[in-house]
Amino acid sequence: MNVLLLVAKAPVPGLAKTRLCPPADPTQAARVAAASLLDTLAAVRATASTIPVLAHTGRFADAEYGAELTAALAGWHLLPQRGGTFADRLANAHADTAAAFPGRPVLQIGMDTPQIRPALLTTALELLAEHGAVFGPALDGGWWALGLREPTYASALRDVPMSTDDTGRRTLAALRGHGLHPAILPVQRDVDDWPSALAVAADLPGTRFADAVVSVGGQLVSGRPR
Repeated sequence: MNVLLLVAKAPVPGLAKTRLCPPADPTQAARVAAASLLDTLAAVRATASTIPVLAHTGRFADAEYGAELTAALAGWHLLPQRGGTFADRLANAHADTAAAFPGRPVLQIGMDTPQIRPALLTTALELLAEHGAVFGPALDGGWWALGLREPTYASALRDVPMSTDDTGRRTLAALRGHGLHPAILPVQRDVDDWPSALAVAADLPGTRFADAVVSVGGQLVSGRPR
C-alpha cells in the first residue's frame, strides 16, 4: 500500500487563510479553510489501497468545525509537524512518515486544493509506481503534490524557498539534482487569496468548500465567479 500524506494547519481564526481577509473576516476565513480540509480529507479517505497520514500544526480543539474534523480524522495516523521553516516541516513530515511506514511510497498533498478527487490521486499513485517520483505544479508557481517512492529524497526541499512564484521550478531543480525525474501531474490552482477561492469554488458546486465561499458573499453563476 501507498501512503497518502496530507500536510495541514488547524483552521483556527486569525491563523488560517488570513489572505482571504477581506472580504472574509478571520472566522469566515477559518471556516473556508476547514471546508477545504474536510473536502480533502474525504478525497484521501475515498482513495483505495492507501494509508492516510496527517502531518498537522495547531490545535484542532480551537479550530472551526473542530469536532467534525476530529471525527473525520478517526483512523488516520497523526504526526505533529516539526521544524523552524515550512521547507523543514515538509521534509520532516516525509521523514517521519517513512519512519512510521518504512518501505512505502509517499504521496504528499496540502489542504489548499479542495478540488482534488480520488481519481486524480489514484493516477498520481500509479505514476509514482512507474517513475519513482511525481510532481504536481500549481498555477501560482508553487506545487500541490509531491510523490516519492523513496521519501528520504524529500531532504532536497530544505534548501528551497517556499511560497514564492518560482518555488515549483526550484523544487523540480532540487529533485533533479538528486537524480530524480518526476512524472508531471496536471496543474492545479491553490486557494491562496479571495480570487483563487472564488475560481476554485466555481468549479465545485454543492461542496463544503463552495458553500463556505458563498457564505462569505461570493456569487457563483453558471460554474464561474461573478
